[in-house]
Amino acid sequence: MSDLSAQPFYQLTPDTVIDAVESMGYLSDGRILALNSYENRVYQVGIEEEVPLIAKFYRPARWSDAQILEEHEICFELVERELPVVAPLRNAQGDSLFRFGDYRFALYPRRGGRAPELADLDHLYRLGQTLGRIHLVGAAHPFKVRPPLDIQSYGRDSIDFISRNFIPASLRSAYTSLTADLLVGIERCYAAAGDVRQIRVHGDCHGGNILWRDDTPNFVDFDDARMAPAIQDLWMLLTGDDRQQQQVQLAEIVEGYNEFADFDPRELHLVEALRTLRMLNYSAWLARRWEDPAFPHNFTWFNTERYWGEHILQLREQLSALQQPPLQLL
Repeated sequence: MSDLSAQPFYQLTPDTVIDAVESMGYLSDGRILALNSYENRVYQVGIEEEVPLIAKFYRPARWSDAQILEEHEICFELVERELPVVAPLRNAQGDSLFRFGDYRFALYPRRGGRAPELADLDHLYRLGQTLGRIHLVGAAHPFKVRPPLDIQSYGRDSIDFISRNFIPASLRSAYTSLTADLLVGIERCYAAAGDVRQIRVHGDCHGGNILWRDDTPNFVDFDDARMAPAIQDLWMLLTGDDRQQQQVQLAEIVEGYNEFADFDPRELHLVEALRTLRMLNYSAWLARRWEDPAFPHNFTWFNTERYWGEHILQLREQLSALQQPPLQLL
């Protein structure tokens, strides 16, 4: 078997996807639909006389087998607590991570639903309740092999990669100076928050990873699960630019959250720091994946002089946000 890191991920074909699913004992009806995923490859595969399955093929060399299994394990723990989480399927031996040729994949039941209405305070309250229950499980014990969400990996490493490989020469000085100031601001926010607790979190808790069904939020895609402060799973639910509006939203989320877990208000110092780290990491993620043909095809606006100029303007706005007082609980 060849080294996974050498396997061209873009050579994954529909026939290979169907063959992999059928290797697990399912009979496909030949229907296959590529879903909106770039980091991994995810497909809906039709099954004869049964509900379709979701097949997730993991990008080589991103996570180790042990790190993927920790993602699966937290999903199993949450399902055992009757939480609305879509967990991978297990075979008769209890395995959830499978191989077909050089590819690693997992199978999931298809779960329908729509995105939550984040402007709806009732939805936010219900999301807060569910996240409180999820974090109660996430705080029970730490990940052993999955990395944390920290300033080094999301911030410094991202800045270094962009500076060395992507930022245009005409913008390098502005980018270098600005990102140095951003790191200072991020570190100041972390210092203000103090020694807040790190728990297992979803890590990428935006509306696209939540399916609203039967008045219940169903959480999917724990691929970015890491050790991080609880606020990482809350701040992305806030919408709009109006501070007062966000504080009303936050109050509703935290009220629901506190029914099951205790939210530490010191973590509010981290909202803009975590937002900044996400912005830095997102650009670096696109850059690191630029040799994958799916990325230039689907992100045509990336890696142009205009993109980097606008990115710097957004980061300047974020530097100002880092200097503002944190959101408060009403």
